[in-house]
Amino acid sequence: MSRRAKAQSRSRIRDKDVSMSALSNSNWDRRNVLRAAMGLAAAGGLAACGSNNGRGGSGGSGTQLTQMFHAYGEAGTEQAIKRYAKAYKKANVTTNWITGNTFEAKLFSSLLTKQAPDVFEFHPQIQMVKSGQVADLTDIIDPVKDDFNPADIKSHTVDGKIYGVRMIDDPQFFFYRKSMLEKAKVDVPTTLDELLEAAEKLTTNKVKGVFLGNDLTPAINPLLWSAGADTLTPDNKPAFHTDAVVAGIKQLRQLFTSGNLLLDAPADYWDPSAINQGLCAIQFCGMWAMPAMQKALGDDLGVFPFPKVGDNGKQSVYNGGWSMFVNAKGKNVDAAKEYVKWLWIDQKEYQEDWATSYGFHIPPRTSIAQSATKLKSGLPAEGVKLFNEFGHFDNIGWTQSMITALTDAFTNSVRKNGDPNAALATAEKKVNAELKKLFG
Repeated sequence: MSRRAKAQSRSRIRDKDVSMSALSNSNWDRRNVLRAAMGLAAAGGLAACGSNNGRGGSGGSGTQLTQMFHAYGEAGTEQAIKRYAKAYKKANVTTNWITGNTFEAKLFSSLLTKQAPDVFEFHPQIQMVKSGQVADLTDIIDPVKDDFNPADIKSHTVDGKIYGVRMIDDPQFFFYRKSMLEKAKVDVPTTLDELLEAAEKLTTNKVKGVFLGNDLTPAINPLLWSAGADTLTPDNKPAFHTDAVVAGIKQLRQLFTSGNLLLDAPADYWDPSAINQGLCAIQFCGMWAMPAMQKALGDDLGVFPFPKVGDNGKQSVYNGGWSMFVNAKGKNVDAAKEYVKWLWIDQKEYQEDWATSYGFHIPPRTSIAQSATKLKSGLPAEGVKLFNEFGHFDNIGWTQSMITALTDAFTNSVRKNGDPNAALATAEKKVNAELKKLFG
């Protein structure tokens, strides 16, 4: 997530026997998706959840546990999760593998029932902590806390307690066709001004210069960070309404109306088909899609961070990802915590397999990231370098309502030509109201 206006069908499909166009709408977004509020419980029923869950039990006996995952697009992911669960001997672990665009609705509706999952993946959200929905995992994480990326620990911490174990980090940046930039005599952009100039020079009657997603919302947070701003300050105050952000939004409006931006692509930004099929010269996407891009384009591929915005900004890389949570209102909290510890803390082999065998992700454990051979050279290594130098992580206090407020401001300004200064002021009022509810 986003993160951002509505849950969208955004997944990566790499099965060589199935066409990208045929499956591009079959799975739910894993990364920059708008995370649903607890109020989504009213949308969708548990019966629907069970109708396409792809159940698979473990080889254990006695305690029954259920884990819920959205359907990752990469071939082999469902089989991998079930294989891990089957290897666990202290409980029978059933996997609910949710396909389609309904993961959020089904997750939150199921959490209000007796059939709620014991373990589920999601993103850090302070509402889940405040409502007592997720269990405190500090006791199982503390012994290995120093081996996690500090930003992953911070983004899951409330009042000194850690809620959720990060499974994968998903950096997002711009991918570009080296041959196209060379032919157009375009240097890799380092500023937003240069990106707009590059888009114009790279656009032909067959190819658009840049693809930023069909609704452009993946650019929201990177734009803030690249302008030297943020969603919230360290003491939880709005930090996004600055002159540099206003100027950056105006530049994106200029890009949106220029004719140099790919709009209404067959698949959204999360899918590499736009750049793979030659529809654009530069595409914003995630590191997860790197293997598919390399397969299609070979060495004709480079990456760069979101460009600097304004004089005081700095290039940025948004780090998405997924985390594992324990349902604090479930019947088997202790057993669920023990399973999460076994899989996502103790089993380093499985953690590396999950991060690098089905697409490229960065393991949140430093020791695993350092030993992941697939990320040590070439383009993956460059992605890791950008992640380490320019990466920004989720703020657990940046809630659904706040995401919606900023997305509305962005949409009204970029797509509808509204006044960005006024739109950000409106968003700021809404965010302040939410902050008052959360923190007083």
